Amino acid sequence: MENVAIFDSPGKGRGLKASKEFWAGDVIFSEASLAAVVFDSHAERICHSCFRRQEKLQRCGQCKFAHYCDRTCQRAGWAEHKQECGAIKAYGKVPNENIRLVSRIMWRIDKEGSLVSDLQLTTLDELEDHLNNMQEDDLKELKVDIHNFLDYWPRTSKQHTIDDISHIFGVINCNGFTVSDQRGLQAVGVGLFPNLCLVNHDCWPNCTVILNHGSQSAVNTIFHSQRRIELRSLGKIAEGEELTVAYVDYLNVSEERQRLLKTQYFFDCTCEHCSNKTHDDIKMGGREVEGVKPSDEQVKEATNYCFDMMQKMDKARLNGDYHEVVKICRQCIEKTEPVLAETHIYQLRMWSTMSEVQAYLQYFEEAADYAHKMVEGYIKLYHPNNAALGMAAMRAGVTHWQAGLIEVGHGLVCKAYAILMVTHGPTHPITKDLEVHGFITIFTKKKPY
Repeated sequence: MENVAIFDSPGKGRGLKASKEFWAGDVIFSEASLAAVVFDSHAERICHSCFRRQEKLQRCGQCKFAHYCDRTCQRAGWAEHKQECGAIKAYGKVPNENIRLVSRIMWRIDKEGSLVSDLQLTTLDELEDHLNNMQEDDLKELKVDIHNFLDYWPRTSKQHTIDDISHIFGVINCNGFTVSDQRGLQAVGVGLFPNLCLVNHDCWPNCTVILNHGSQSAVNTIFHSQRRIELRSLGKIAEGEELTVAYVDYLNVSEERQRLLKTQYFFDCTCEHCSNKTHDDIKMGGREVEGVKPSDEQVKEATNYCFDMMQKMDKARLNGDYHEVVKICRQCIEKTEPVLAETHIYQLRMWSTMSEVQAYLQYFEEAADYAHKMVEGYIKLYHPNNAALGMAAMRAGVTHWQAGLIEVGHGLVCKAYAILMVTHGPTHPITKDLEVHGFITIFTKKKPY
């Protein structure tokens, strides 16, 4: 792979560095998954081959579990599903997503060897599993998964040692990459991409990862393209510079990001933004009006109140009571908006939820107002080419269009387009929708996630 090279990153272990200069939006490398599976909760709504969301899917006639867009997708996914199909029938039930992913990985390695592509830079044996760092409760879950895996794994397949099986479970636990639907709006599955596993974390990264679902629409399969991730540069990257991505959302304060990284990925983040606690003050700060800020006690009280209301909001949302969600959000915003900064992460969460739910309930003007506030807050916090900022600007633009605020909506959509051209590229469905001015079609009335 000529664009990158493996090197020893100080304090991080192995990493990847650029072998040449890159500019914003460049695809540094793309990589097909070693294996990928749809989440258990989306098994009947997402195609098991292309991972697109569809209204009607065709079910596999043999195992009755896998679902596909059509015969084309079913044929394209048969290589991955063939042994799984027989195993599910023999087992009599469907194992969980972790067991299904480990099984697909092991079947492929058994068939093709530890390096399934000339472009693969590392084997799974070389990847960290962090089994020695796992908490007791996680180890108990791992043992249950291994027990169920052994019951599920066919006797006719190659048999593996407990150590080998445990290693693969550990690898996917800390290296699995979340796969989104075709609009990038919801996580629908998980996959393993060995080269991507070598890209280290930074809270303010120089790269982003996007899933390209490929194309299976041509009648002749020779013109089909694989589902793959793309590592894309967010700005200028010098030759020899380490390539990094963000494992967690930068919207969290540094202490929370470090906690998440330690819990899930087993390392202490010492990046510049964590060391300097960059933006922490405005993420949890008070609103300044004409040079006057509320007291620390007022900010703390408003923050705690907002946190409690978010718990109630999440419960109402889970129950599908969207009018109650609006009531809770409105009550919280009226009390905390005069106190909390426009960049306070709890305030942003309230504005985001209020905008999304009000748009669903077709109160577009109010939804647009909160969406605009949310985007303005994001702009002050996120990297200018952050994908989350681009998606938020797109949603805000659509909401403004629905509210009849065409000019403001157009400006937001243009901003979103500029960001998504960098993070997603010109061929991604979202970018193409915006380019042909068909962006209004992607936000038909539906339940908010």
